[in-house]
Amino acid sequence: MIGKVDDRNRALIDVEVRRTPKSQGTSVTAWIDTAFDGHLVFPLPLIRELELESLVDTEAILADGRKVTLETFVCYLDWSGTLIPLQVIANDGKLPLLGTGLLENHVLHVDYVNKELTID
Repeated sequence: MIGKVDDRNRALIDVEVRRTPKSQGTSVTAWIDTAFDGHLVFPLPLIRELELESLVDTEAILADGRKVTLETFVCYLDWSGTLIPLQVIANDGKLPLLGTGLLENHVLHVDYVNKELTID
């Protein structure tokens, strides 16, 4: 998979997500967040736009140590050619985040000089 590094040095990758396994895929640009050990975090407006189905709430500990309850949703992600169901956490951010839960068994290479990103 090939991504890019933008002008603000954010490592970005386009991923295809679906509401259901048989629905049309939508391309979403996600910011790779190596401090997040989950899979995906989407802004609530994007979740509404994609019409993702609600799941149970989940508790999380934020980087500043606060414990919060977060809404979760389900989506289907085309990851390395395999369609997988994932829990998506809703937040108030502006960009979707892709965490290290999806990077397990892969090699992430971010080249800030050439503004390139690869996931093998």
